[in-house]
Amino acid sequence: MAKVERFAFHVPSLEELAGVLQKGLKENFADAQVSVVDCPDLTQEPFNFPAKGICGKPRIADVGGVPYLIPIVKKEKVYDLNTVAKDIELPGAFILGAGAVSSRVLGINAEFVPIVQTKSEKKPAVNGSYIAQINPADKGCLLEKYSSKYTDCEFGLLANLYASEGKPGKVIEVKANGRTGELNFVSCLRQTLEKHYGEKPVGMGGTFIIQKGKAKIHIMPPEFSACPLNTDEDVNNWLKFFEMKAPLICQPVIVSRDPGFDLRVEHTHCFSHHGEGGHYHQDTSPDSVQYLGYFQPAELLFRIDRPQETHLVGRD
Repeated sequence: MAKVERFAFHVPSLEELAGVLQKGLKENFADAQVSVVDCPDLTQEPFNFPAKGICGKPRIADVGGVPYLIPIVKKEKVYDLNTVAKDIELPGAFILGAGAVSSRVLGINAEFVPIVQTKSEKKPAVNGSYIAQINPADKGCLLEKYSSKYTDCEFGLLANLYASEGKPGKVIEVKANGRTGELNFVSCLRQTLEKHYGEKPVGMGGTFIIQKGKAKIHIMPPEFSACPLNTDEDVNNWLKFFEMKAPLICQPVIVSRDPGFDLRVEHTHCFSHHGEGGHYHQDTSPDSVQYLGYFQPAELLFRIDRPQETHLVGRD
């Protein structure tokens, strides 16, 4: 049984958050508009999620961690999203986020893009997740629907997850075009929150689309590194980087500041309908890039199976 720690976030009103985020985004983007809107129906294109919205008891789970992947992998670290939903006291939760696949199930290492309506007493789980892996044929990206090959809800090593009841409701809509600063979209949102709220950690999750432009994305290799990855340089030499084109649908999990749980404070994976996806780093077309996102502040943080031995390598 994994140890579960719990923390209550500071939860600003949506109106207050919108004002704070718009101010911060305008320092990094040519144009930024943040407003409070009704969540669009996420079962529709381009999302095609198994739930309509991201509202209702919003919470964040940070499961496992990078120390279970590097310097040397701990393959025995395997988790289940249905169990996570119970651990965060929300069985049947709709979960979005970023993680690693279960190598026990796939036999290889790959990026996991979790999009799951977990099982409840009344309904089985609906797994809309994606896997982004290195294509053995041409060393490019191979993006597949998880349910096309597997029936479980497992993942491995680490995940950053945003969970809710999956209901419609009011959310924060963020539009940002033309990047003028150095920060990526997610880092800009997170650092804006940290700057404004300081010692009061704010958590946020949801989904955003890179509507135009291209982005730098990585995919982990299918084989875990045989030699220890001890520095960020080691990790970057091991990862495979790609430039991928819009539209990309992304699942960010953001915590403004770590309140002492050894968190990964931002982590974003993406998928597309044109066969590309993986771990988002930054857009590579600042002049033409367009972002459209829908976010909700989380009420609670759950830290599940925190690594005892830790480090700060590979958190980018």
